[in-house]
Amino acid sequence: MAEQEIEVIHSWSAPRSLSTSLMYSFAQRDNMEVLDEPLYPAFLRVTGFDRPYREEILSKIESDGNKVVNEVIFGPGGKKYRYCKVIYYIIREDAHHMAKQRLPGLPDDLMKKGKHILLIRNPLDILPSFDKVVPPSFKELGLADLVTIYSELCELGKSPVIVDAADLQQDPEATLRSLCEDLDIPFQATMLRWEAGPKPIDGLWAKWWRNVRKTSSLLKSPLPEPDLPVPANKNLLAWVGDEIVPRDDAKVSVFDSIVQGGDGVWEGLRVYNGKVFKLEEHLDRLFDSAKALAFNNIPTREEVKQAIFRTLIRNGMLDNAHIRLTLTRGKKVTSGMSPAFNLYGCTLIVLPEWKPPVYDNTHGVNLVTATTRRNSPNNLDSKIHHNNLLNNILAKIEGNNANTADAIMLDKDGYVSETNATNIFLVKKGRVLTPHADYCLPGITRATVMELVVKENLVLEERRISLSEFHTADEIVIIDGHNGAQTGSDELKLLPNS
Repeated sequence: MAEQEIEVIHSWSAPRSLSTSLMYSFAQRDNMEVLDEPLYPAFLRVTGFDRPYREEILSKIESDGNKVVNEVIFGPGGKKYRYCKVIYYIIREDAHHMAKQRLPGLPDDLMKKGKHILLIRNPLDILPSFDKVVPPSFKELGLADLVTIYSELCELGKSPVIVDAADLQQDPEATLRSLCEDLDIPFQATMLRWEAGPKPIDGLWAKWWRNVRKTSSLLKSPLPEPDLPVPANKNLLAWVGDEIVPRDDAKVSVFDSIVQGGDGVWEGLRVYNGKVFKLEEHLDRLFDSAKALAFNNIPTREEVKQAIFRTLIRNGMLDNAHIRLTLTRGKKVTSGMSPAFNLYGCTLIVLPEWKPPVYDNTHGVNLVTATTRRNSPNNLDSKIHHNNLLNNILAKIEGNNANTADAIMLDKDGYVSETNATNIFLVKKGRVLTPHADYCLPGITRATVMELVVKENLVLEERRISLSEFHTADEIVIIDGHNGAQTGSDELKLLPNS
């Protein structure tokens, strides 16, 4: 597109005021160019403020404030509008220090030309976020200077549009519609949604200000940061709710039912050679479990599949990957047990990981018999694949204490049910036996193995099996759905906008 004169929209704000979110929102428009704090290098140069990225920025980006204003902010471009994010203290401190050092001030055009937005936020909300990056000070926050900016704009007859960050959080669509109306530009629905993660428009400093995490000293763990079993998973992206977010941002509300009471259903999926093993069967069980627990406002089957495929594609996980697919009853309007409080709809979570097989298939594993009995269907039916796993976890603790891979769980009558994490089979004199799925989960991989046994013309028995029969078996096989098998359907397809 031929270059043309652009109408500039200046967005003034304090640090940590959701200014990046507002910038990302405007970046979704088809008629908008976006600049991420173009005067920040000039600020670093003249103030001498110490930042870990200072030298890198000054060596790579123009730091002459006049040049930036004339050639970058007001330079020609290919679109109708240019959104310029300006952390206000950058300009005020820059001009102040230039004057002290007898350097020319910034051009008056910065204030006189274009339209202006003033993004404000309660200082009590700014301070905790700011402190995650650098210790706050009145000078660093520059709240008084923001008032000066407002006064100067009003004196010039350029009264800015005021946007409260709290309104932007609580009702983004209404706030953005009102903002566009005040700026006399048409609202575009694309402003409401964007993919998570770094953006090409981000400044070099973004990784410090937008991804730094600092735990409160009162809650900070004394333990060192642990190594991940698979280091590549440090950079994974997960689907939470209705968006894809980085690992460190993959969180649910404290009001979500999964936090309040383990109130959710889940599936473990395996990906092999671009295919999800037995996807349709897993989705059948997921939706059956949700129906059995009387979930409302459940996402459609196609929506769940799209979330799975898009998440896998974004991570490049097309083989040897595992997905923890979770559907919670959703967020509550207040804490409490009653599902009547769940008025926001279900929360969908797609957690993909690079994950090798859990068990040693070469040398076998050791098991111990747990004293913890498997839940009876009189209490909580194992056919509901729910997230309330304390029964299994207690048995797993016994296995850990015995230094074994897992623990065998018995039913209330002393017959073998399953292990804490897998279905179980035994082989005796050419026959293959497995417990009835009354207490154990009727696993999808279990059903696949049973089909293969029949296909191979072997004798299959599904019945009550005592512990002594396992002790005298020729062979014992545990079937872990997380390991799966390398067959299946449902190829990963590149979806629109994925």
